[in-house]
Amino acid sequence: MHIEPGLVTGAKMALGAVTAAGAATVSAKLVWESAAERGLVSLGARAAMATMATVVFFEVLPHFVAGPSEVHLILGSTLLLMLGTAPAAIGLAMGLLVQALFLSPSDLPQYAMNVTTLLVPLLGLHFVARKVIASDTAYVDLTYTQALKLSATYQAGIVAWVAFWVMWGQGMGAETMVSLATFGAAYMTVLLLEPLVDLVVLAGAKALRANGSSLLNSRVYNAA
Repeated sequence: MHIEPGLVTGAKMALGAVTAAGAATVSAKLVWESAAERGLVSLGARAAMATMATVVFFEVLPHFVAGPSEVHLILGSTLLLMLGTAPAAIGLAMGLLVQALFLSPSDLPQYAMNVTTLLVPLLGLHFVARKVIASDTAYVDLTYTQALKLSATYQAGIVAWVAFWVMWGQGMGAETMVSLATFGAAYMTVLLLEPLVDLVVLAGAKALRANGSSLLNSRVYNAA
């Protein structure tokens, strides 16, 4: 989902700063609420876990080029379910920054656009989860259908933002549209895998019975 160097250039890159600032503002509200609810130590620990996980997702897990970008197994719904939206948002932003600073410096100019591409779908997922998951349901009791809806929401958001950035930078020519179709089709592999990963991770959490752990989202074991 990285916006490759050269796809968006010049003054058009400024839009990324605007959209990233918007995503950061909403995320900051959730961070404040999470800190007030669970404390800074819990928030910091979960954010650190999300950061490390994000770096692993981008650098260790298999990924490949498809059309105008790369396809990664970005387990956004897994991070949200297990750690909470605020820690997931911090982790995704910080993980991208670590990657850009130390592992892929060519991604740094596109950082704001890449952050937007990850955070806005995560924030959308935050609100969709409230609709899809009943308030009396703990996350360890999610069904495959619910996990699929969450994953589809997040992955669709990523594909939509990549498409937006590519068209913003390159226009809507036939070659661009074919390239985006290739990218979107490739992301179907992620959509097939992510709900299964969510359920496996949640099943592991259920088996551990770590209710009350400050390292996990309180909703993992408890209803709202």
